[in-house]
Amino acid sequence: MKYENQILFLDGKLTKFTVPDLLHELLQYKGKKINTIDLSGVSSIDSAGTAFLDELVLNLQDFKPQLVNMSKIVESAVSTFSSLSIKKPVSGRKENFFISIGEGLLRWRDSVREAIYMVADIFYWSFVGLFNRKNQRKGSIIQQSLIIGVDAGGIIALLSFILGLILALQSAAQLRQFGANIFVADLIAISMVTEMGPILTAIILAGRSGSSIASEIATMKVTEEIDALRMMAINPIRYVVVPKFLAITICIPLLVTLSTLVGIFGGLLIAITYLDLSAVVFFDRVFEVLTTKDVLVGLGKSFFFAWAIVIIGSYYGFKVKGGAEGVGKVTTQSVVASIFWVIILDAISSLIFYFKV
Repeated sequence: MKYENQILFLDGKLTKFTVPDLLHELLQYKGKKINTIDLSGVSSIDSAGTAFLDELVLNLQDFKPQLVNMSKIVESAVSTFSSLSIKKPVSGRKENFFISIGEGLLRWRDSVREAIYMVADIFYWSFVGLFNRKNQRKGSIIQQSLIIGVDAGGIIALLSFILGLILALQSAAQLRQFGANIFVADLIAISMVTEMGPILTAIILAGRSGSSIASEIATMKVTEEIDALRMMAINPIRYVVVPKFLAITICIPLLVTLSTLVGIFGGLLIAITYLDLSAVVFFDRVFEVLTTKDVLVGLGKSFFFAWAIVIIGSYYGFKVKGGAEGVGKVTTQSVVASIFWVIILDAISSLIFYFKV
């Protein structure tokens, strides 16, 4: 390497083995004006040598140096590996607030339309499936009932028992001060039948079964199993979603009943051990305070919770994009959305059935 008349002459090999020494040698010419880089003496060059030339040109861009006298080998390597000819992407114009709002509304409109179409398909094929078993796996409803219902029974019973125990214990401490021990039965019975039993069951199913539904359908779409079903003229909604929909419809009243009974039993333990009430007095009060309306409301809204879980899980499963990362994203989104809508539906049902003007 030598410098004459604002020309930098490079010679020898420009490879990964010589570039470190050239960088060190180049320091002696720092600050000098270089408007031409002569490569006539360069015998060979690789990608590291090309990167060295690019860095040299960028550092001397104030002088706008030119690469001259390149052999065909050097010119071919520079044209292949140089990044100077790559155009930098031009950042698009920043959208204003109203355009962003408009695009969001359009995406929301499309999402709502797709959801309505899917809900219509699910209810239609669920009704048709009761009379026509074509394109359905034999025993699929029983299999899904075991997965969604039986396998979830243990965790639902355990958490319901703990919840009933805690509700009774917290309320008993206050009721005991006023000699109103017997009213713990009222509180536990009404809260478990109308609110805690259905919503606790729904939240557990949203986290357990909702995530399973979303991940299963998303995986089937990523691995092109959904496309394979369509190629065989099999409706994916009817083949994959309807058995889950019917299974959770069958299981949800049983699971809610289990949750309610176990929760009331947890309250009974506190009533007996802490409030000195007998089991006979406790259950007499439970049956006295409960009405048919309470039972029907609790069971009725549990169906809407269950349907929302299956529909939301299926919707996000069919919307998956990408590979394994996409499956994880839609699974998380489905669980969050399911729990959100379960709480919203519970609030709406409470306002409809219990709000008095």
